[in-house]
Amino acid sequence: MRLALLSDIHGNAVALDAVLADLDRQAVDAILCLGDVATLGAQPRLVLDRLQALGCACVRGNHDDALLDLERATALHIGPPLHPTLQWCAEQLTDGDREWLRASQPTLRRPLGADADLLAFHGSPRSNVDLILAGTPPAALDEMLAGQSAAVLAGGHTHMQLLRQHHGRLLFNPGSVGCPFQTPPPSEAAPTLLPWAEYALLTWAAGAVHVDLRRVPYDLEAWIAALAASDLPLKGWWLGQYRRPAPA
Repeated sequence: MRLALLSDIHGNAVALDAVLADLDRQAVDAILCLGDVATLGAQPRLVLDRLQALGCACVRGNHDDALLDLERATALHIGPPLHPTLQWCAEQLTDGDREWLRASQPTLRRPLGADADLLAFHGSPRSNVDLILAGTPPAALDEMLAGQSAAVLAGGHTHMQLLRQHHGRLLFNPGSVGCPFQTPPPSEAAPTLLPWAEYALLTWAAGAVHVDLRRVPYDLEAWIAALAASDLPLKGWWLGQYRRPAPA
């Protein structure tokens, strides 16, 4: 069994296309998406077109929930400065896009072998706004994962790749396809983005699991051009990420 796990694409189809091109060389059995697919970036419709064409199963992230109910944005940990961009992205969607998002589930379970399975979620099995980080205390993890028995657990939301063991079970985060963070959330400062796309490959063979956390370069100039050509409210922040002045 070989699975690809994608998360937090956030409307960046240029980065997603680079990941899909890399996946063409990986011979995976299935692709799972861990949510937050079509907000913040300038290409929400293109991302949804790609995912629907793939036919991949998708977990519903907090941004996906907000697209379906804009009034819940703050409760879903999406701050007021992002609300105009959330509204803009929602206006790009078709009724079919919304139905696809509504069909996504809070969690997905996939068998890996005769006696093991994978549980996929966005923040945690408990909530799509939970943060699981490298420094999350074991007691807090116990609360977030209460009642779950899967051998392997995969979540997104933090925009940071992660691989850790918890009570003998493997827990990982594939990172973000569309906007990987340099420092962990939450932070008082706006995040700084890293200039690549992230995803993960999970291989299960003979009762053993291997996770490959991958980083893929993509055409930043094409992404900058897509941002510049849009009327996305957040495009100034995005462009500032890639047009930072060189150090003196």
